[in-house]
Amino acid sequence: MKILVFSDSHGDLESMVSAMKKHRKAEVVIFCGDGVRDFSQLRIKFPDKMYYGVTGNCDWYSDYPSYDEIELCCKKIFLTHGHMFGVKNGLSRIIDLGRSNGFDIVLFGHTHQQVTSAEGAMLIMNPGSIGCEGEYGIIEIDERTGMVTATEYPRSDIPPLKMNTISDIG
Repeated sequence: MKILVFSDSHGDLESMVSAMKKHRKAEVVIFCGDGVRDFSQLRIKFPDKMYYGVTGNCDWYSDYPSYDEIELCCKKIFLTHGHMFGVKNGLSRIIDLGRSNGFDIVLFGHTHQQVTSAEGAMLIMNPGSIGCEGEYGIIEIDERTGMVTATEYPRSDIPPLKMNTISDIG
């Protein structure tokens, strides 16, 4: 299963659409807040995908939840924007939450800085800001083995200095 992960579009629907066209085989789209209007429009443009999204600190009057817990391919996933967990001051609170609740994958945004790391068998990912930086992430879960691969995608108009990929999580 291929999962496209966005956060912080801040009105830049076009960058999300561009990434969707580049990764047409993605079956699931996850949005980690700050641009739920863009996310709602994306759902209309690409209705054949599964969508999960949360509200961010800039999404005033949103009906989306502030966090969500989902399961995909037997992986327990937590998604949030991150502001409620103080991610700009470090990741310890969100990592502790992930560990104490047995999450396999923890997704967040808010900082506009890509983070893809493994905390033991748990994947932590901030896809960066699709709107401000043109960044996003891809998570692939092998449905047969349960193995997880996560890749950061930098801005498309610059050569990637770093394309961080983590494999064999889980």
